Amino acid sequence: MSTGDPIVYVVDDDAAVRRTTERLIRSMGCYVQTFASAREFLDFARPSGPACLVLDIRMPGLTGLDLQQQLSQAGNPLPIIFITAHGDIPMTVQAMKAGAVEFLTKPFKSRELKDAIQGAVARHGDALKAIAEIEDLRKRFAALTAREREVMALVVLGKLNKQAADELGTTERTVKFHRAHIMEKMGAISVADLVRMSEKLKPLA
Repeated sequence: MSTGDPIVYVVDDDAAVRRTTERLIRSMGCYVQTFASAREFLDFARPSGPACLVLDIRMPGLTGLDLQQQLSQAGNPLPIIFITAHGDIPMTVQAMKAGAVEFLTKPFKSRELKDAIQGAVARHGDALKAIAEIEDLRKRFAALTAREREVMALVVLGKLNKQAADELGTTERTVKFHRAHIMEKMGAISVADLVRMSEKLKPLA
């Protein structure tokens, strides 16, 4: 298995459930890794590719909700599908509010779990792509000089070269020079493209 191949993690203290769930997931053509406890899962060095977590909610020691909280605090976007034989409405609400993608009560239909896994893996793949894109944008932005960042801030506000020059106390020619470098360093093909990049960077600035 390469780091880019999707993998499904199963965390359940019931060995019979782990075996049954593993067989079902393998029948989908997916890679699967099972764990008997939340702690065992946390100690496992996970690859960086698309994945999802099929997680029992009631387990000795760290519960499924405890594990969900730890992953959230660590900034891990791994989608979680909860499975349980003891679900109740408050527990379901808590899990879903914390970002779970599905909450299945045992016994559930195989198709339900398959559909949930397919959707979760696709979601994680999209999240990883978005994270990689933001990291790339941050690196490009970090390569700008202080003056280029000032010019970029005015450009994305719609300021003309002359207006930007007046605000910065420099010449229009100098602003044009900086603007060309900004477009090249950021890999922007238009001002609209640069504005979109700026919007993506704002939440992480």
